[in-house]
Amino acid sequence: MLIKIYDENPNQREINKVVDVLREGGLVIYPTDTVYAMGCDAMNVRAVEKICQLKGINPQKSNLSIICYDLSNISEYAKVSNAAFKLMRKNLPGSFTFILPTSNELPKIYKNKKEVGIRVPDNNIIRLLVKELGNPILTTSVHDDDEVVEYTTDPELIHEKYQDKVDIVIDGGYGGIEPSTVVNCNIDDFEIIRQGKGELIL
Repeated sequence: MLIKIYDENPNQREINKVVDVLREGGLVIYPTDTVYAMGCDAMNVRAVEKICQLKGINPQKSNLSIICYDLSNISEYAKVSNAAFKLMRKNLPGSFTFILPTSNELPKIYKNKKEVGIRVPDNNIIRLLVKELGNPILTTSVHDDDEVVEYTTDPELIHEKYQDKVDIVIDGGYGGIEPSTVVNCNIDDFEIIRQGKGELIL
């Protein structure tokens, strides 16, 4: 199903429709402030396993990332030092993924690597979905790391490719091709692991 939602003024009825699908363990493709991404309710282990299978991700070996609405409840899902919190507060919402140690609130599937990526994108659609769902959303880019092709920026082409694999594709306009900047906050000096769209403010 392809649903049109506008970033500037998301339609609450359409948001609720997507949230209902997420609550039932469904998979959704949505816009972010970087590239289009695929996600599910991060606390629904079966849905997380479905996404990992679809993307060919081994959760034992790969870092998983979640989207939160804002910084207020990040400490529920990750262990955040004072220095990391200050850094995140300066840069979020924005095009960043911050790698932090997992907390005890996340299901076991996240704990094998003891790290989780935290995102708060500068995009009203996905943040509103997270807020209404009441849980973070597991997120993974639609494109492969080494390949950005035209279909990954055009929601109608994304829908053509994934309509049999996911429950909903949200058309939020054309997406970008530059991924988020990944920052490792597990060490004393923060380290940029991947420079992407976000320019880090220290």
